[in-house]
Amino acid sequence: MSLPSRLVALSAFLGGSAHAFCGFYVAGGDAKLFNDATQVVLMREGTRTVLSMQNAYAGPPEDFALVVPVPVVLQKENVRTLDKKLFVKLDKFTAPRLVEYWEQDPCPKETGAVYGYGSGTVGMAYGAGYGVGYGGGRGSVRVEARFEVAEYDIVILSAEDALGLDQWLKENKYKIPEGAEPFFRPYVQQGLKFFVAKVNPKRLTFESGRAVLSPLRFHYDSEQFSLPVRLGLINAQDKQDLIVHVLARQQRYEVANAPNVTIPTNIDLVPSAKNEFGPFYVSLFDRTLKQTPGAVVTEYAWDATSCDPCPGPAPTADDYVALGLDVMGTATAPLPEIEVKNLAKLPAAEQQLVQRHLDQLKRVLEAQRGRGRAAGWVITRLHARYDKSSLGEDLVFRAAPPIAGGRESLQGDDGALEQGALPSANNQFQGRYAVRYPWTKPITCKNPQRGVWGGPWNVNAQEPDPLAATDTVRARRDRPLELFAEGPIPELKVAGKKPRSGALPLRRGAK
Repeated sequence: MSLPSRLVALSAFLGGSAHAFCGFYVAGGDAKLFNDATQVVLMREGTRTVLSMQNAYAGPPEDFALVVPVPVVLQKENVRTLDKKLFVKLDKFTAPRLVEYWEQDPCPKETGAVYGYGSGTVGMAYGAGYGVGYGGGRGSVRVEARFEVAEYDIVILSAEDALGLDQWLKENKYKIPEGAEPFFRPYVQQGLKFFVAKVNPKRLTFESGRAVLSPLRFHYDSEQFSLPVRLGLINAQDKQDLIVHVLARQQRYEVANAPNVTIPTNIDLVPSAKNEFGPFYVSLFDRTLKQTPGAVVTEYAWDATSCDPCPGPAPTADDYVALGLDVMGTATAPLPEIEVKNLAKLPAAEQQLVQRHLDQLKRVLEAQRGRGRAAGWVITRLHARYDKSSLGEDLVFRAAPPIAGGRESLQGDDGALEQGALPSANNQFQGRYAVRYPWTKPITCKNPQRGVWGGPWNVNAQEPDPLAATDTVRARRDRPLELFAEGPIPELKVAGKKPRSGALPLRRGAK
């Protein structure tokens, strides 16, 4: 996403703890909104960026809005809503994962089992713009476009100075945080526009008494690829977590203006870590940031349609179409123009109904055009944690070479499991952690083969699915890393409870 491509993603709650984004929330009345987490999905190809964001809040359906800097004046065709389940699926698919392995019988019978350097499960998936001037502060604000999308009333604003924007929001009865004007200033100076999506309570839907906001998606073209995280600090109460999923064709991404580190991976954990995977992971993450302050941590970089092991189902081609493949212009013919004769002669209500059907047909055609293009895309998951004192500037992204790590692969003369991120021809890196159960039954042969790992000893038992470390912002952060690490963590100088040994994993077959 840019300085000209800079939008943001979110998941917010009114009147309580709030999951947030890189812009900020404003609300009518006296509601106080605070951000503690941000989740962004960016699809990038050439100069085109597609940003998807998730919104949710609990509380009274009073006027509520989000404000995000945008590089251009967006129109209605640039904005759409998505299914909120898509964000849950993508988060779980790329999250750090915990697997369990059982040491196989050191005296195996002739069963035809196939041995190899790999383990776990494998998943494969195939309105019109116009201007209205407003006086405010030392300058003016102009409404560049106004339209409706689902439950949102959207305006695109331009401002001559930050004080004018601050004043406009106040005059339009948004209770913005005190001291917002300095945060607006750099975006106004860069000539960015401001996307204001206001919730219309009359068009809200509710589930179990809780208002549900549809996720929003934007697309726009810009040379730069960045994210306006500083603006989100207006709502920051303490530390904020930022998770960015970047989808790009055969390309991993990292940040260009901050240190980059990969999360330590392939760490054996004590059995109790299965019940405290969240506390273990935040301890590992916090120790990683302590060693490299201000870093952005790569947690995942892998082909978008496969995984090994998979903590959840892989997103489908249709999911990636929804996230932006439909507007990626890779040598596809333009959509056919559809003309409805005498539309203007119909009553207004019927015109609106026809237009809705035309919009739906256009989305179907766009989806059909995008199917089959999901192959060859890479998902990069980047994770940052910062506050007002530690964040210096917005994040700028750059292309990065492929890496591998977090697989059940052996390295070196001693046959120990690989650790860390290694250069690779393909992106296959993940945060992966294992609990291992050594063989405890009698050994009856002269030359036992130890360290062969696979599924449960009871062949009829179901192999457990990997656990995913999701929603870690709420995990306990007071558990020492040494409590969980059975194997060493060389990057963090953690010895572990047991020395690392080689392991020949047993391929159990694909799920």
